[in-house]
Amino acid sequence: MNGWLLAAGITASGVAAVHLAGGHRDVVRPLLSCGLADEPRRVLHAVWHMVSVDLVLSAAALVYLALSDDRSVTGPMAWFVAAHFAAYTVVFLVVTLSVGWPKPLLRLPQWILLLPVAVLTAAGAA
Repeated sequence: MNGWLLAAGITASGVAAVHLAGGHRDVVRPLLSCGLADEPRRVLHAVWHMVSVDLVLSAAALVYLALSDDRSVTGPMAWFVAAHFAAYTVVFLVVTLSVGWPKPLLRLPQWILLLPVAVLTAAGAA
Protein backbone atom coordinates (compact mmCIF):
# COMPACT_ATOMS: atom_id res chain seq x y z
CA MET A 1 0.00 0.00 0.00
CA ASN A 2 1.21 3.49 -0.84
CA GLY A 3 0.42 5.84 2.05
CA TRP A 4 1.03 9.00 0.03
CA LEU A 5 -1.45 7.96 -2.64
CA LEU A 6 -3.98 6.93 -0.02
CA ALA A 7 -3.64 10.34 1.64
CA ALA A 8 -4.03 11.95 -1.79
CA GLY A 9 -7.15 9.88 -2.49
CA ILE A 10 -8.74 10.76 0.84
CA THR A 11 -7.89 14.44 0.32
CA ALA A 12 -9.25 14.31 -3.23
CA SER A 13 -12.46 12.78 -1.88
CA GLY A 14 -12.80 15.74 0.46
CA VAL A 15 -12.14 18.14 -2.41
CA ALA A 16 -14.86 16.44 -4.46
CA ALA A 17 -17.29 16.68 -1.54
CA VAL A 18 -16.55 20.38 -1.04
CA HIS A 19 -16.96 20.96 -4.77
CA LEU A 20 -20.31 19.18 -4.87
CA ALA A 21 -21.78 20.81 -1.78
CA GLY A 22 -20.23 24.26 -1.86
CA GLY A 23 -20.08 24.60 -5.63
CA HIS A 24 -23.74 23.80 -6.02
CA ARG A 25 -24.67 26.52 -3.54
CA ASP A 26 -22.10 29.17 -4.48
CA VAL A 27 -21.73 28.60 -8.22
CA VAL A 28 -24.52 26.55 -9.77
CA ARG A 29 -27.55 28.22 -8.17
CA PRO A 30 -26.40 31.77 -9.00
CA LEU A 31 -25.35 30.66 -12.49
CA LEU A 32 -28.72 29.11 -13.26
CA SER A 33 -30.63 32.12 -11.97
CA CYS A 34 -28.55 34.81 -13.70
CA GLY A 35 -29.44 36.66 -16.87
CA LEU A 36 -26.82 34.92 -19.00
CA ALA A 37 -28.09 33.59 -22.34
CA ASP A 38 -29.43 30.05 -22.14
CA GLU A 39 -26.76 28.28 -24.21
CA PRO A 40 -23.65 29.60 -22.41
CA ARG A 41 -25.40 29.13 -19.06
CA ARG A 42 -26.13 25.47 -19.86
CA VAL A 43 -22.60 24.91 -21.17
CA LEU A 44 -21.13 26.30 -17.93
CA HIS A 45 -23.53 24.14 -15.94
CA ALA A 46 -22.38 21.07 -17.91
CA VAL A 47 -18.73 22.03 -17.30
CA TRP A 48 -19.40 22.17 -13.56
CA HIS A 49 -20.84 18.65 -13.74
CA MET A 50 -17.85 17.47 -15.81
CA VAL A 51 -15.50 18.75 -13.12
CA SER A 52 -17.65 17.01 -10.49
CA VAL A 53 -17.28 13.68 -12.28
CA ASP A 54 -13.57 14.30 -12.84
CA LEU A 55 -12.93 15.00 -9.16
CA VAL A 56 -14.85 11.93 -7.99
CA LEU A 57 -13.17 9.62 -10.52
CA SER A 58 -9.74 11.04 -9.67
CA ALA A 59 -10.30 10.39 -5.96
CA ALA A 60 -11.41 6.83 -6.70
CA ALA A 61 -8.41 6.28 -8.98
CA LEU A 62 -6.01 7.50 -6.29
CA VAL A 63 -7.49 5.17 -3.67
CA TYR A 64 -7.31 2.28 -6.17
CA LEU A 65 -3.69 3.12 -7.02
CA ALA A 66 -2.82 3.29 -3.31
CA LEU A 67 -4.15 -0.21 -2.78
CA SER A 68 -2.81 -1.68 -6.04
CA ASP A 69 0.24 -3.90 -6.22
CA ASP A 70 0.76 -3.27 -9.96
CA ARG A 71 3.64 -0.79 -9.88
CA SER A 72 3.87 -0.71 -13.70
CA VAL A 73 0.57 1.19 -13.81
CA THR A 74 0.71 3.05 -10.49
CA GLY A 75 3.60 5.38 -11.32
CA PRO A 76 2.48 6.73 -14.70
CA MET A 77 -1.15 7.04 -13.64
CA ALA A 78 -0.22 8.78 -10.39
CA TRP A 79 1.98 11.26 -12.29
CA PHE A 80 -0.94 11.94 -14.63
CA VAL A 81 -3.30 12.65 -11.72
CA ALA A 82 -0.65 14.82 -10.03
CA ALA A 83 -0.22 16.85 -13.23
CA HIS A 84 -3.98 17.06 -13.56
CA PHE A 85 -4.42 18.58 -10.09
CA ALA A 86 -1.37 20.82 -10.57
CA ALA A 87 -2.96 22.14 -13.78
CA TYR A 88 -6.23 22.84 -11.95
CA THR A 89 -4.23 24.69 -9.28
CA VAL A 90 -2.41 26.81 -11.85
CA VAL A 91 -5.66 27.70 -13.63
CA PHE A 92 -7.26 28.99 -10.43
CA LEU A 93 -4.11 30.91 -9.45
CA VAL A 94 -3.72 32.53 -12.89
CA VAL A 95 -7.39 33.52 -13.04
CA THR A 96 -7.52 34.95 -9.52
CA LEU A 97 -4.20 36.79 -9.86
CA SER A 98 -5.11 38.28 -13.24
CA VAL A 99 -8.25 40.07 -12.03
CA GLY A 100 -6.63 42.64 -9.74
CA TRP A 101 -8.72 41.85 -6.66
CA PRO A 102 -7.49 42.79 -3.18
CA LYS A 103 -6.26 39.68 -1.36
CA PRO A 104 -6.61 37.66 -4.58
CA LEU A 105 -5.40 34.35 -3.17
CA LEU A 106 -8.49 34.17 -0.98
CA ARG A 107 -11.02 35.18 -3.66
CA LEU A 108 -10.90 31.86 -5.55
CA PRO A 109 -9.54 29.56 -2.83
CA GLN A 110 -10.05 26.34 -4.78
CA TRP A 111 -6.32 26.21 -5.43
CA ILE A 112 -5.81 25.70 -1.68
CA LEU A 113 -7.74 22.41 -1.93
CA LEU A 114 -6.25 21.28 -5.25
CA LEU A 115 -2.56 21.87 -4.52
CA PRO A 116 -2.29 19.36 -1.63
CA VAL A 117 -3.74 16.62 -3.84
CA ALA A 118 -1.12 17.39 -6.50
CA VAL A 119 1.71 17.36 -3.95
CA LEU A 120 0.57 14.19 -2.15
CA THR A 121 0.06 12.40 -5.46
CA ALA A 122 3.49 13.44 -6.73
CA ALA A 123 5.02 12.18 -3.48
CA GLY A 124 3.25 8.86 -3.97
CA ALA A 125 4.34 8.62 -7.58
CA ALA A 126 8.00 9.33 -6.81
